[in-house]
Amino acid sequence: MRISRMMAALLMATALPMTALAQSDDSLAKMREFRTTGTSLDIPQIDQKGETADRLRGILEDIEMPEGFEIDLFAVVPDARHMALGNSVPVVFVGTRKDKFWAVTDRDGDRVADEVKEFAPALDLAVPNGPCMTPDGFLVLAEHNRVLMFPAAEFFYESPDVAVAEVVPQGELIPVEEESFNHGARVCDIGPDGMLYISMGQPHNVPPAEKMDLYNEVGMGGIIRLNTDGSGREVYARGIRNSVGMDFNPANDELWFTDNQVDGMGDDIPPGEMNRITASGQNFGFPWYGGGTTRTNEYMDAEIPADVVNPEAEYTAHAADLGMAFYGADAFPAKYHGGIFSAQHGSWNRTTPVARG
Repeated sequence: MRISRMMAALLMATALPMTALAQSDDSLAKMREFRTTGTSLDIPQIDQKGETADRLRGILEDIEMPEGFEIDLFAVVPDARHMALGNSVPVVFVGTRKDKFWAVTDRDGDRVADEVKEFAPALDLAVPNGPCMTPDGFLVLAEHNRVLMFPAAEFFYESPDVAVAEVVPQGELIPVEEESFNHGARVCDIGPDGMLYISMGQPHNVPPAEKMDLYNEVGMGGIIRLNTDGSGREVYARGIRNSVGMDFNPANDELWFTDNQVDGMGDDIPPGEMNRITASGQNFGFPWYGGGTTRTNEYMDAEIPADVVNPEAEYTAHAADLGMAFYGADAFPAKYHGGIFSAQHGSWNRTTPVARG
């Protein structure tokens, strides 16, 4: 079954866009066909024992941890954002908002990285922020405007050439004319139904009304889902400003997600959100609400849709919630079992920044 799915993924019919760089097109085509690209086998590694590591450990010494927790440096990974754990080998795949995607290896299992190097350096990547792993070991990478699948990432990750398929070809995740430097980092997850879920922030602080029909149609400012072969795409949720963290509740399979809210409204409004999806097609209130029950200035006089779903929890304004995950293990104290951990990177849009670890 695993081999047949791998071959099916590799043989997906995809047309390489004319706008992509010729060299990147050529590398992608070769890697789809299990051919070498000529990329050097000597992939540079990130120093794990230098001054940067020492400085980071020094910062950690000043962090006060709750009872039952310890903190230490696992790896030095430039521009690290979202992560996906390997299923069968000790490797962590780490995305960035730039053009690098990293493989972090802990070969001896001591919870300190032995090696950090670029994954698939033969490919040109654009905001490879969102990795996620299927239960049978296929690595999915959601870029700004493309989705790739690496059917045997855990087998090939030490080589520059990696078997790859396009789930969504370049330029087809969102309309090319809507590509933006703002809110372009995607995250993904595999649902209990086996489908691929991708959150897609829209490029505005608050979008103009004339953009709403387009965004609702393609799923910008929402979450889409599709089969892992790229078929069956649908908009799963809308009314979302910029979600960069989501996870399924193992207790009932419901999808929860964070949502970063409107800037420029003041230090203490609007709050960030934690939301829960109970059915396909739900609307979570943006842009009529800028966060919680705070109306946006741009849509203050607009009629609020009757089907808006309120958040499950609200966060300090501008705390910038990123990745979130349900905790299903038992190493932490009992009160955390079954709960949610949500990472906040802190504020820029506040007179007094909200500092977060």
